[in-house]
Amino acid sequence: MAADGTGVAAGGAVGGFLIKDSLQDAKCPAAVPNRRRASSLSRDAQRRAYQWCREYLGGAWRRARPEELSVCPVSGGLSNLLFRCSLPNHLPSVGEEPREVLLRLYGAILQGVDSLVLESVMFAILAERSLGPQLYGVFPEGRLEQYLPSRPLKTQELRDPVLSGAIATKMARFHGMEMPFTKEPHWLFGTMERYLKQIQDLPSAGLPQMNLLEMYSLKDEMGNLRKLLDATPSPVVFCHNDIQEGNILLLSEPKGDDNLMLVDFEYSSYNYRGFDIGNHFCEWVYDYTYEEWPFYKARPTDYPTRGQQLHFIRHYLAEAQKGQTLSEEEQKKLEEELLTEVNWYALASHFFWGLWSILQASMSTIEFGYLEYAQSRFQFYFQQKGQLTGFHPSP
Repeated sequence: MAADGTGVAAGGAVGGFLIKDSLQDAKCPAAVPNRRRASSLSRDAQRRAYQWCREYLGGAWRRARPEELSVCPVSGGLSNLLFRCSLPNHLPSVGEEPREVLLRLYGAILQGVDSLVLESVMFAILAERSLGPQLYGVFPEGRLEQYLPSRPLKTQELRDPVLSGAIATKMARFHGMEMPFTKEPHWLFGTMERYLKQIQDLPSAGLPQMNLLEMYSLKDEMGNLRKLLDATPSPVVFCHNDIQEGNILLLSEPKGDDNLMLVDFEYSSYNYRGFDIGNHFCEWVYDYTYEEWPFYKARPTDYPTRGQQLHFIRHYLAEAQKGQTLSEEEQKKLEEELLTEVNWYALASHFFWGLWSILQASMSTIEFGYLEYAQSRFQFYFQQKGQLTGFHPSP
């Protein structure tokens, strides 16, 4: 959920430093359609954007005057702030420097500095393998990335059979990568425990965040969830952990037949396979482009049906099992086991993003119903848990 559609090479935006909503760059061609996702840079930040581009990109960027640089907000985002930086048309290129780039400014950082370093390394590796945008520059406040003409998928497009199969194939390839990071699956519960502690450490003077903690007994429930997942085997693979529609770009200029690209690796890590697939299925339910409060729309009935899940799983396994030959009976057994695994781990997706959203409610300056979203995720969590176990929490 954290990162969202941008129409370019990456996603996500939470209100952060260097931002003022009062100044809009006059050279930007069109207003960002979603008002809560539009941000403009302060004059100081524009100066710094110019300096970053000049230092890290070189070539014609060193010849441009500060007032010639176009810095336009990019739509989309609940984790970072994104701006498209472009050279003026009249200024010729010097070498192979890009004519336009994506400037990402980190917003409310929930992952920690070490995770930002790992993400930058990860980003560079994926770029070298042609699995992500190019990385042009990294600095403490953010980074410069390749600008890719594209658009993010829409929530309803996730259920398109052709696109769903392509996403499954893309996910399987992502899971098959070897990355130079710890292979121990500490990320899921380690991050949730940190989020829970940060929420508990907030000032408790009648905060609605604390009401949600108490209403759902989240500390105890996390223990229950851990026991459920301990009893649900799932291979540890390199996971994206946030494959929602805004992080799947439909490229305007694809190379070959592959017209999809996964972006925004902020939460990527070695993790349980079931979480990545289950999380994706949960995202079928949520539309983050809704224009009225709370700025998302939840449609629980859009959670993929058994048939839609099997369609995805079969495409996933077809890619993951390349070179293997199984009998029809063995294949069916594998599909059923993965179906069960994925739906149990979908519970962890609701829990993870529910905690994330409670914490964002205390940090973010973006106009979004974080607490409403958290409550929606926890309600869905208990509903799905009841369907899987016959357990129904007391009202």
